[in-house]
Amino acid sequence: MNKQAIVEVLSEKLGTTKAEAERAVETVFDTIAGSLIKGEDVSVAGFGIFSAKMRAARTARNPRTGEAIQVAAMKVPKFKAGKALKDAVRG
Repeated sequence: MNKQAIVEVLSEKLGTTKAEAERAVETVFDTIAGSLIKGEDVSVAGFGIFSAKMRAARTARNPRTGEAIQVAAMKVPKFKAGKALKDAVRG
């Protein structure tokens, strides 16, 4: 499923236009991203927690040349599924 499929399902379930559903989906995604950029966690009960964590600097290898390169420390998004989501997926 991709973003457009989510928009279509939301539009059908709420009885709105696809444009309104797309704005709603974009607003949710933008809000989550904005919170992560500010360093805040986003917790959705029954679904999971979105957070940003620091990944340490490391040495990596260029797969073509085998040359060692330094990768700087960086913030990366992380998602931890909640118990209800895990149980639903497990069946």
